[in-house]
Amino acid sequence: MTEFSQKICVACQPDAEPASAAELADFLAKNPNWAMTHRDSVKRIERSYSFKNFQDALTFTNAVGEVAEQEGHHPSIQTEWGKVTVIWWSHKIANLHFNDLILAARCDRRYDLQMAKQPV
Repeated sequence: MTEFSQKICVACQPDAEPASAAELADFLAKNPNWAMTHRDSVKRIERSYSFKNFQDALTFTNAVGEVAEQEGHHPSIQTEWGKVTVIWWSHKIANLHFNDLILAARCDRRYDLQMAKQPV
């Protein structure tokens, strides 16, 4: 878990500044499971999480949904058997905002908590 998950999200307006190159580099260095991608000419961050079965993947999907609803900021989530892919970006600015980094880190925290509850 990184300090990103402890930061506070701010309302993102259409004229908001994207996350800086330094912020992105810092986030990706501290969270190596996330990758920067480009889709439809929009910068995004993406991570796939692994699970033992579909039910565990679905439980995590719902946890990500809770994280998103708390901040009113929603990712793309793809749920499959044993895998959930989460993609963050800010629709209003068609780019990455610092909020995306915060929420990605919160997803990692939820994943770590869920996996800690799994029987060995």
